[in-house]
Amino acid sequence: MEAILAGSSSNGTQLAERRDKAPEIHPSSIVSSRARIGGGVRIGPWCTVGPDVEIGDNVELISHVVIDGHTTLGEGVVCYPFTTVGMAPQDLKYRGEPTACVVGARTIIRENVTIHRGTATGTGITRIGPDCLIMANSHVAHDCTLGRGVIIVNNVVMGGHVTIGDGARIMGAAALHQFVRIGHAALVGGVCGVEADVIPYGSVLGNRARLVGLHWIWLRRNGVQPDEIRRMRQAFRALYPKAAHATGTVFQTRLEHVRKTYADDARVVEILDFIAAPSHRGLVRVQSGDMIESDGA
Repeated sequence: MEAILAGSSSNGTQLAERRDKAPEIHPSSIVSSRARIGGGVRIGPWCTVGPDVEIGDNVELISHVVIDGHTTLGEGVVCYPFTTVGMAPQDLKYRGEPTACVVGARTIIRENVTIHRGTATGTGITRIGPDCLIMANSHVAHDCTLGRGVIIVNNVVMGGHVTIGDGARIMGAAALHQFVRIGHAALVGGVCGVEADVIPYGSVLGNRARLVGLHWIWLRRNGVQPDEIRRMRQAFRALYPKAAHATGTVFQTRLEHVRKTYADDARVVEILDFIAAPSHRGLVRVQSGDMIESDGA
């Protein structure tokens, strides 16, 4: 077969045309005869694909990629050089159980990313949603779950069992403690150690993450109307007043007040339901002193 040149993925029309074509596999690559390979797949030089792997249509492994274990790559996934997907977890309790790893359609995995399969003592599966971007040198550990459209910037590391909601943004060199939950559309700042849960739409910064406001940029860019953003700001300030000690109220009392006052606001209710859900790690605390809020509506 002809060598496959590394390059950017094709556009939508080209992908549709490729789907009906036989896979192109570079002769230097080792692909198990038991692996299930879809139409239009391109496997470049020096790749390894294990026997329990399923690769969807139009997937591209550019070069030097290892796909192992019971791993499924959805349609249109692109893996850049020196990535590994579905390797055994870094968990001393793991004994080779047939756990899984699933990567959703159109997700892009950049250079040197490592994604490990699940564990028998966890959920048994590491799952990455569709349309994600995982940038270079990042690590997705065993039993993690990433939602749709998550962006993981360079050098992010996460412990096992981390859950990241749809549309969340994790900036460069952030570190997520095992069992942490990152809510829908939340923003984690760069070089930020996250030891507890981040509420949906929350924005956290600091060497040890502290809640500094909501992710106003995401809200505006995703069509949330100014009136709704204004009410979210009001609800957030009621939950996290700038000087909570001066209000004479405890957090549970403020939660009950916000739930009653904003019962018709779906995004506020989403935040409250997240706070009420079971948690291994508790919630990220607010910034000491005055809140640092970017401009909202």
